[in-house]
Amino acid sequence: MSRYLSLQFVTALYVLLTSFICCSRRAALAQEDAAVKSISAHLAEGVSDEEELSALTERLSFYRRKPIDLNQPKPDQLKELAFLSPLQISNLYHHIRLNGKLKDVLELQAINGFDPETILRLLPFVSLKPEAGYKNLFSFRKLLTKGSNELLLRYGQVLKKQKGFRDLPGSRYLGSPQKLLLKYKYQLDDLLSFSLTADKDAGERLGIDFLSMSLALYKNGRFRKIIIGDYSLQFGQGLTLWTGSSFGKGAEVAGVAKKDTGLKPYTSADEFSFFRGVGSTYKIFKIIDLTSFISLRDLDASLSRNSAGQFSLTTPGKSGLHRTPSEIKNKRSLRQILYGLALQLRNDNLEATLISYHSSYEHEFSSGKALYRQHNFQGKELSNLGIAYNYNLRNIYVFGETAKSAPGGIAVLQGAMSSLSKSLSVVLLYRNYAKNFFSFYSQGVGAGSSSGNEQGWYGGLHFTPNKRWDLSLYADLYRFPWARYRIDSASTGAELMGMLSYQPQKKIKLMLKLSHQLSEQNLRSDLPKNPLAKVNKDNCRLAADWQLNRKLKFGNRFEVTSYHKGSAASSYGYLVYQDADYSPLSSRLAANTRIAWFNTPTYENRIYAYEDDVLYGAGSGLYNGRGFRFYLNMNYSLSRQLKAWARYAVYYYPGKDKIGSGLDEINGTNKPEIRLQLRYQF
Repeated sequence: MSRYLSLQFVTALYVLLTSFICCSRRAALAQEDAAVKSISAHLAEGVSDEEELSALTERLSFYRRKPIDLNQPKPDQLKELAFLSPLQISNLYHHIRLNGKLKDVLELQAINGFDPETILRLLPFVSLKPEAGYKNLFSFRKLLTKGSNELLLRYGQVLKKQKGFRDLPGSRYLGSPQKLLLKYKYQLDDLLSFSLTADKDAGERLGIDFLSMSLALYKNGRFRKIIIGDYSLQFGQGLTLWTGSSFGKGAEVAGVAKKDTGLKPYTSADEFSFFRGVGSTYKIFKIIDLTSFISLRDLDASLSRNSAGQFSLTTPGKSGLHRTPSEIKNKRSLRQILYGLALQLRNDNLEATLISYHSSYEHEFSSGKALYRQHNFQGKELSNLGIAYNYNLRNIYVFGETAKSAPGGIAVLQGAMSSLSKSLSVVLLYRNYAKNFFSFYSQGVGAGSSSGNEQGWYGGLHFTPNKRWDLSLYADLYRFPWARYRIDSASTGAELMGMLSYQPQKKIKLMLKLSHQLSEQNLRSDLPKNPLAKVNKDNCRLAADWQLNRKLKFGNRFEVTSYHKGSAASSYGYLVYQDADYSPLSSRLAANTRIAWFNTPTYENRIYAYEDDVLYGAGSGLYNGRGFRFYLNMNYSLSRQLKAWARYAVYYYPGKDKIGSGLDEINGTNKPEIRLQLRYQF
């Protein structure tokens, strides 16, 4: 009976919300623009984890408040707008050089590659009126009165007790179930910034488990940037050195060409993908910059003693979780020293970068006994060297990178994209990553999880015949020359995607997306000789977004997945959901909600779907098993400076008596979660 009462409660809450938002008429402060939410949802499938998507929404929100001067963008600003392709950015610069400054943003329509959809996405983040800068950086009065401050506090918790929090023998969570986050950022125009991030994950002991800080100074003589503390580095196409957010294959087919931003402060809560120390970018000549960096960190690692009695490991830990005795034992057990240089040349049409860095480790890496790890990095010293370039010739943008690891092999990536007309653009990319190429900080485009042991061709097309229709297609054919996890020999694969959207009028948008993945995998895990079996995954998605009026928007999706391995029967998964969004410009209150039904009998049929969340907290929800999903997000402007967010989300699985596995297991049919957040800007 209780399971039906829970479902009735969710349904009643949904109806109550709908009734409430239709009647609310409070007049007050303007709501946060929906542009950030729309772009985050569009790009979510090309993002590898929630922290990367969070970093994107944070940066877009910053440019929403501080628009980029389109006539004089700073070198890395447009690159941080993830929906712009390198070719579009290059074409914009070329247009301004030939025709002078833009007098109206609508002039973008005359630039190749700037289709109506791209221009619509761009408008909230740009302007043609530059903000006045500040002179005398070190004026104490200006530091106090002219800068902008943002303080963000977040609390989250699963509302039912998970197995790991019970007093059980053996492994269990030693901390509390709350997930806590504090972020503070100070920005003085484009001259100085300071950021602080403190984080505690659920299961970790109360207190600050992760603390990150950075101080960034800009425009100090020939020093373009000086960063003290935590920072990220992004160069070339990501083969040699790339940390922080990165976008892979997705709806934006041109997104496979990366836009490097070099040295920048680190503000994410991800506990692996950054460096800690000092970095600087120095202007040697007008078109040549030198970035130097040094980092000293203690990484997480699971250590074991080898035959000589010395500690060794196979790979560093990347989760950042310190909840159980074993996770706490692994915490910061591997000392890393890393240092290097990047020499960059930039002129009107050409960018070239030479990257070199060396990393030393306290303990030795070993390959382990698994076949797929036989070509992994071994030893204590690792050097990486790479050269990257991009060149724009009229409507053709050519890019590439070659990287070498020592010890190890070579990785090569070469690509080109072109605007064949105002409505048609194409991209072609080739990659060949040696099975013994290795870098802990590589994010090259590929089908695998690392930039090694892979060869492939990628081709994409984007066609916008008019304002109503938009078509994206890509095909990726690849081969793994050596064994991989659950694949005991060389294997091949292919990935095909097509997405068609139709907007008959401004308030209605329809979308159809089809994808097919073909790969190979061990037939079973219990065979002494494991033959490879063909694995087929198919996905079909129908979606509609429509706006009833200025206050109410709705979204619908129906999605089907199919999974087939070897001679076994195919399995199918389904997802149906209804979204509602209430965001009036004249109200203090905004809210959005979803109610979804899903039936995915196997984990291979799982479906990911973007979910709205508190500010900077967006991510992709996992729909697996058979049940219902409901969430409600609300935000309220308490004043011009202070804003509050609240989120309630629940999974409901009829007929189940346990949810989850391992230490995350919950007794019952539902898994409720809550998240609260405050942001104070001053």
